[in-house]
Amino acid sequence: MEATIAGINVNVNDEGYLTDLSQWTEDIAKEIATSEGVGELNDRHWTVIKYLQDQYKNEIPLTIRKVGKSGVTDIKEFYELFPGGPLKKSTKIAGIPKPVGCI
Repeated sequence: MEATIAGINVNVNDEGYLTDLSQWTEDIAKEIATSEGVGELNDRHWTVIKYLQDQYKNEIPLTIRKVGKSGVTDIKEFYELFPGGPLKKSTKIAGIPKPVGCI
């Protein structure tokens, strides 16, 4: 399925997650963050986003606990950065598939 995000046509699944990371751009991330209620992305957001993308590229499964123990952020800050479902929202913003454990 196709969607236009930040003026760019991208492939997404039925939940709006990008299906091809190579189509991801920072402008797309910013627009998804706004639509997900995260707001403006700061340096801490970008650090977490890059970490999530690296984990995905290395085929490492993601969980909230794993992100919290990564040294990149702790669980409290993760929830503050991406309120209302940190792993679900952060992976969507990062342009990677929703982790299996997310509802």
